[in-house]
Amino acid sequence: MIFAINIEPIAWAAQSTPLSALVWWLIPLAALVGATFYVLWVTRFQDKYENQTERSVGKFKKFQDSFKKPE
Repeated sequence: MIFAINIEPIAWAAQSTPLSALVWWLIPLAALVGATFYVLWVTRFQDKYENQTERSVGKFKKFQDSFKKPE
């Protein structure tokens, strides 16, 4: 009995090797770019968002205090 070897999966694996190598290069590259943008956002733009949050919390506190009766 002679078994036939199916070459099709082997050919597909050989063709996908460059693609898988590309994916393994793109994942760390995307992580590096994302980390870089996050660090830039934290160092430059986070203060603006924090100030707006503190102002809105202060306005909300004033709004709450306006409902209190003076004693």
